[in-house]
Amino acid sequence: MLTIHAADLVLAGDGRPPLPGGAVLVDGRELAAVGPYEVLADAHPDARIRRWPGVLTPGLLNPYGPELLEQAYHPDPREADELGSEPLTGEALAGLAMTEVRRGAGARRGVQRLLAHGVVAVAGDLWRPAVVGAVHRVGLSVEQRFERPAGPVTLDPLAGRSLAEAILLPLPPDGVGGVDATFAVFDVPDEAALGERGAVTCVATVLTGRLVYRRR
Repeated sequence: MLTIHAADLVLAGDGRPPLPGGAVLVDGRELAAVGPYEVLADAHPDARIRRWPGVLTPGLLNPYGPELLEQAYHPDPREADELGSEPLTGEALAGLAMTEVRRGAGARRGVQRLLAHGVVAVAGDLWRPAVVGAVHRVGLSVEQRFERPAGPVTLDPLAGRSLAEAILLPLPPDGVGGVDATFAVFDVPDEAALGERGAVTCVATVLTGRLVYRRR
């Protein structure tokens, strides 16, 4: 089924100019086209339409994969009274009785929090089977890194870096399709506002054509 995702502004990355009133055409798991909404809608009148507020960008890379998913525990909301809601690390993590089942559940919650920041990939080696399973189950990619990035560790891939630095892969040029439909949408008016407010403004994340996060 064809789906057109339309936004107030499309930032394709790769230094290309912003596209006001832009959209992407998704065919299954593939991104089939990028262009003005009117052009895509006229060419594909039977496509389902999803309209999003704000800015549509390529999906983002978070460089802190091991730190967020193997060296941290993301509490269950039912544990909030005891453990709070923020990731536990260091001595707080060492004080927990961590089984592989509990570690996997924490990693799954961590992955969901990453998706809620427009993240479609993490960098750094992951070794624990429960964590690797949580990452691959949703389809996040794992990229190599050659040194640990400067801290502090954060869920927000735009904290301390520009959008250009955080983008995993730019959207393909107009007319070039056949690549994975992987992108995110942020409820901000432009790139400057996205840099100021950060990836917490994410309203939707699409990974290989699947809507894997939508703000309620």
